Amino acid sequence: MKNNIILLSVGALALASCAPMMANSTTLPYTLSAQDSPSTAMSSNPMSTSNATAIIKPVGGITVTNATASGSAPATTSTTAKLTGLLPNTYYVAHYHLMGAASTSPCRSGGALIKSSMLVGQSDASGALTLSGSVPTNDLTNATYFNVHTASDAMGTPADAGISCTPIKF
Repeated sequence: MKNNIILLSVGALALASCAPMMANSTTLPYTLSAQDSPSTAMSSNPMSTSNATAIIKPVGGITVTNATASGSAPATTSTTAKLTGLLPNTYYVAHYHLMGAASTSPCRSGGALIKSSMLVGQSDASGALTLSGSVPTNDLTNATYFNVHTASDAMGTPADAGISCTPIKF
């Protein structure tokens, strides 16, 4: 009984310490859509076991959580992207972009990437992928879209112009 009381006290204290962070954050969901032009990934991808060209039909979304600055800690933006319909056992890279000049549509604008926001991961055997990371919110002040690419290696070198995208507003 004494152990249960101590565990309940520790649990309550842990939840109470999270309350200020939860009260000072905003979470926004976004839906990732396939890029306007069909994207293909070649079998030359080192992580692909297929010998044929495959059309990627990604489905998924991202959750963006903005936490305000607290004490000496800067404001941060956390991103979690979840996709299915990808090539199995293949590397992908995602990041935020600035607005480009090629189009008035953010996902078609060809804007510069924001390097600090880069997320790299490998899809599982069923073609599912979850990417997560945090960056200082100031790095994303002018971001206009979030883009996912097939990567040619574990370092996240983009192998295409993008397979999935969503406009972003901060």
